Amino acid sequence: MLRVVVLGAAAGGGVPQWNCGCPVCLKARTEHPELQSTQASIAISADGDHWFLINASPDLRQQLIATPQLHPKAGKLRHSPISGVILTNGEIDAVAGLLSMREGWPFTIYAHTRVLSILRDNSIFNVLSEKNVRRQPIEVDKTFEPTLPDGAPSGIEIVPFAVPGKSAWYLEGKAHPAGDSGAGDTLGLRIAEKATGKYLYFLAACAHVTDELKSRLAGAPLVFFDGTVWRDDELIAAGLGNKTGQGMGHIAMSGDTGSIESLANLDIGRKIFLHINNSNPALLRASPERKMAERAGWQIPADGTEITL
Repeated sequence: MLRVVVLGAAAGGGVPQWNCGCPVCLKARTEHPELQSTQASIAISADGDHWFLINASPDLRQQLIATPQLHPKAGKLRHSPISGVILTNGEIDAVAGLLSMREGWPFTIYAHTRVLSILRDNSIFNVLSEKNVRRQPIEVDKTFEPTLPDGAPSGIEIVPFAVPGKSAWYLEGKAHPAGDSGAGDTLGLRIAEKATGKYLYFLAACAHVTDELKSRLAGAPLVFFDGTVWRDDELIAAGLGNKTGQGMGHIAMSGDTGSIESLANLDIGRKIFLHINNSNPALLRASPERKMAERAGWQIPADGTEITL
């Protein structure tokens, strides 16, 4: 069976953000600690013993401590059940957690060459010695099977595919290490267990829903989808920033072209938002936005949520 653990569901900065006094962050610090969430990542496994992370958030150390499935095996001086990390983009909230994995345990980083070029261009990631941490390029629309540390097959097949988005925000106005053209900075993943054929989709970032994307997701049993903002101008309207969701490469939940409307009537079994910004009122359980999302069949998960397919 295909096992999934939601390590974190929040967008960059988590909930509450360290310097934010917005209504959601205020409630998360005070009377509603259940609103607290770490930055978006999931862990997947086909056997329950070997796990792969989808993105490595800055909160990774905290997430690993909170997740028994990812603890070292009892009696082992050095051990981790993590066999690899699959990166879907090069944003800080997807790659910074790699720096917490520098203590000499073998695993593989799987990423598009455009994202690998960002890691290569920043010498701080050299703390991950390639003697232990292999960097494996993946290609758009080409299936790959991540392997265990001994080279054995994992039983998981992954198809990366390009989705509308943008390169990491910290590269704005700068030359991309891989050049200024080509897909690969923002990927979605189709993740399947070979033995059963059970599968899910993971999209932590998506700027808009195309007809091609609708065709991919139609009939899927489980979809994790970008839930960054409720409305496109949310950060501006709240006085929290000067960028729109589209400007950051993220689709809004609401509106005629938002994700709720765009992904309606596709016969998706279970729809889960993740990468949810602290500004998003849908985080508040009693809000009309949350009720609207839930009526449309969407869920907002708590950190630690386990799902089995």
